[in-house]
Amino acid sequence: MILSLFNFALLQQDTDSEARLGHIYTERGAIDTPTFMPVGTLGTVKGLLPEALKEIGAQIILANTYHLYLRPGHQLVKQMGGLHDFMHWDRPILTDSGGFQVFSLGALRKITEQGASFQSHLDGSKHLLTPELSMEIQLALGSDIVMVFDECIPHPAEPEYIADSTNRSARWAKRCRDVIPAGSKAALFGIVQGGMELDLRKQSAEQLQEIGFEGYALGGLSVGEETSLMYDMMEYGLPLLPRTSPRYVMGVGTPENLVEGVARGCDMFDCVMPTRNARNGMLFTNFGKLNIKQARFRDDQQPLDPDCDCYVCTHYSRAYLRHLYTSKEILASVLNTHHNLYYYQQLMAGIRQSIEQGTFLTFRKEFYKKRESTS
Repeated sequence: MILSLFNFALLQQDTDSEARLGHIYTERGAIDTPTFMPVGTLGTVKGLLPEALKEIGAQIILANTYHLYLRPGHQLVKQMGGLHDFMHWDRPILTDSGGFQVFSLGALRKITEQGASFQSHLDGSKHLLTPELSMEIQLALGSDIVMVFDECIPHPAEPEYIADSTNRSARWAKRCRDVIPAGSKAALFGIVQGGMELDLRKQSAEQLQEIGFEGYALGGLSVGEETSLMYDMMEYGLPLLPRTSPRYVMGVGTPENLVEGVARGCDMFDCVMPTRNARNGMLFTNFGKLNIKQARFRDDQQPLDPDCDCYVCTHYSRAYLRHLYTSKEILASVLNTHHNLYYYQQLMAGIRQSIEQGTFLTFRKEFYKKRESTS
């Protein structure tokens, strides 16, 4: 049995789906699940103060090992008291290991048994990121939840490559576990790989459970596969993970992805979509996506989403938000980001409430029904 300051309590299981209600306990606070983690890659969720993140209901955020290693450097962050003090955030932080970023470098990186050698996207300098270094960086940052270093497998890929990569990621996971022993202040999550091959997904899940982790994630999704295939991988892969541990689907996704992920048993999500889309004028509402750039909003006095009670929707019109965006005002990104992340947090709160009340499938049905109407 793994002993740690980290603990997960499964509070309720939906009777008509795989949706689950839970509670993650960490030294820096509790997290209600299912949960969505805003992405603060460089130690900031772009456009929002930490106080605003708390106001909209964020209980945990995600930061990135690769980016903070390159700039400003994990040793500097450690010297400044760790990432929580550095960025003025006293709630839990999960750090991605850097595996996905290395994967996305393409020709600028090379994978070996030792680790991933790559050239910095900032200055072209050469680096070798190993499982041990990834753990060192995340511990220096003071992360509450640490992700093992793995290779994110592209889609499509050759079966032999997928098998070799999956086995190598399992060996890397063991090396990560050796650096962060059970009972550590930081919880360590394993990441299931295997591409889109069911047998390799099962093998990877078994290999990780043999090592033993505080939580488990499905990696290698949202890498270009069709949405239906992603759902198939969730439906197959999530039940392979321990019922008594949190289950995390990485890098996902749209509001629809979150609802469907919860229906298949997922507890944790993260994605840059709400923040990145906000900066591009694409806003999420209860009635679907709304492109604030469109000319039809030029003199529209309605709030962005009449069913939303966030600060933006209770104080500003669509016309004003469009004006800010087309004028390239910084406030456009701030307000759009505030709204999008509030929408995501409220979506998860509604999901949790429906599971508690035994009405998740009704919630799911109403969610889609609203999106069929127009705003």
